[in-house]
Amino acid sequence: MIGWTLDQWQAAYRSGELSPAQAIKQLATALHDSERALWIHLLDESSLIAQAETLTDPDLPLYGIPFAVKDNIDVAGMPTTAACPAFAYTPKEDATAVRLLREAGAIVVGKTNLDQFATGLVGTRSPYGEVPNPFNPDYLSGGSSSGSSVAVSMGLVPFALGTDTAGSGRVPAAFTNTVGLKPTRGAISTKGVVPACRTLDCVSIFALDVSDAATVYRILGQFDPQDDYSRATPSLQNKGLPARPKLGIPKDLPWFGDEQARALWERNLAAMSEIAELVSVDTMVLEDAAALLYQGPWVAERLTVAEPLLQTQPDAILPVIRDILEPAATLSAADSFRAQYQLAELKRQSEQLMASVDALLLPTTPGIYTRAAVSADPITLNSQLGTWTNFVNLLDMCALALPGGFREDGLPGGITLIGSAWQDHALSEFGRRWQHHLPWQAGATGQMLAQPTPAAANDDPAHTITVAVVGAHLTGMPLNGQLVERDAVLIEATHTAPCYRLYALANTVPPKPGLIRNPADGGDSIPIELWQMPIEHFGSFVGLIPAPLGIGSLETVDGRWVKGFICEPWAINDATDITALGGWRNYIASLQTKEPV
Repeated sequence: MIGWTLDQWQAAYRSGELSPAQAIKQLATALHDSERALWIHLLDESSLIAQAETLTDPDLPLYGIPFAVKDNIDVAGMPTTAACPAFAYTPKEDATAVRLLREAGAIVVGKTNLDQFATGLVGTRSPYGEVPNPFNPDYLSGGSSSGSSVAVSMGLVPFALGTDTAGSGRVPAAFTNTVGLKPTRGAISTKGVVPACRTLDCVSIFALDVSDAATVYRILGQFDPQDDYSRATPSLQNKGLPARPKLGIPKDLPWFGDEQARALWERNLAAMSEIAELVSVDTMVLEDAAALLYQGPWVAERLTVAEPLLQTQPDAILPVIRDILEPAATLSAADSFRAQYQLAELKRQSEQLMASVDALLLPTTPGIYTRAAVSADPITLNSQLGTWTNFVNLLDMCALALPGGFREDGLPGGITLIGSAWQDHALSEFGRRWQHHLPWQAGATGQMLAQPTPAAANDDPAHTITVAVVGAHLTGMPLNGQLVERDAVLIEATHTAPCYRLYALANTVPPKPGLIRNPADGGDSIPIELWQMPIEHFGSFVGLIPAPLGIGSLETVDGRWVKGFICEPWAINDATDITALGGWRNYIASLQTKEPV
């Protein structure tokens, strides 16, 4: 069970091979033999088994699956310390995120170590010990969610909760070869979370693969009326990126002397260029926004949490954390408003940047450091690690940190996809494609993960419908947005059965095709795309289709029948037969080059 994904845990339970109580009893030994610095509070075997024995519904989505919780998130009956013993308290109820997971059948195993008050990206700022990197203990594990990421990387749990304000849910993922999902701000409730910067904080998810992170996000992504910063999910979300998305990459990248990190990034770009179009963009607006997080008044938000302790027991707070927080006392209300005005300007500029691409692709960090190096220069090196993470929450973006292979020294490195708010599902969909294209092992376990499906088909087919498109709705074509805005996801590029003819209809704007099934007079296999759409949006999509087109049943080359665009036969009287051109894209290309049909 070490290194199991959600699918493997669920398969073991379905087969009857294990019961939750049996599985958790076996896992308890591995948990208690693990690196002590991972944990601030680890439940004993009897407490773990007691949770498992309360489970009665095997149909729960996370039935009997263990998970860990960063120790700035409340778990009823366990102390919450935020890695500061003098701050500790014992909550009577779970944080909303923990409650939702328990209701889904998951089992809490313990509270993980972190950089004190979630202030740091290094994983070394804790009185409970420094969390070592599982690939080389001399190096950083990343912070502040160090314990959660390492617990997943070691295969002790298939997923864990972290938090992310400046990159704490992404930097550790890069250093531990795990997935770090940083959701849209407010998508997951932060009720029951010790604030770092309350207006920016997100609960994040660590997992071994993209599908598991996305599954947990679907469970947690619920509006919470008890959280003042919770946001309702828009009814229409983009659930996938185009078949070959346009990804913005920085023109200039600082590596701070880490040539192995640069080499790994270049290898990742070469691999990514095989499944995406890479576009160089000016990222100065992102760097300007990142500078605001620690050089602006948001540090004062951090001070609001620790200030009472700082005034009464300053020695209870680590010196490096005091050095970050104490200057915030000199900031004025005017400083805060000036920074807000600057951020509004930067956010408008960032929106223009994001409108030019489908998502951004960045290295998660510009490198990795030894624990000794960070001890010698804690502020500078910590700051450098946040180069490509600090701006994301300020600019209201979402992000997905993904494994990016290994450097020459055997340490992992990561890449991050960044999208505008509520692009969470779309990033996960493309993250699956990346995992399929360049598979990775399960954290630091040495076990290869099962190949994911490259498309993000809905997990509940009863509530979706597959639609075949043949012309103006294809990826990159003028009407493709009608699919995307209805949460449709591209699941496959294929062909029709070899009994169709394709026509260019006369006097249509934009140009539209007519597809006719013609078995008697012969036909051909016509290129199509299959898109999966939520049933609730299908009616509004059909309502946009003008005569002579309609939706009927269409046969694919492998014998499946799906819904697809068909054409009334009378319309081909003045249409042009373009079957021989081999598809609509070739026809459009012929128009652009003025080649005769």
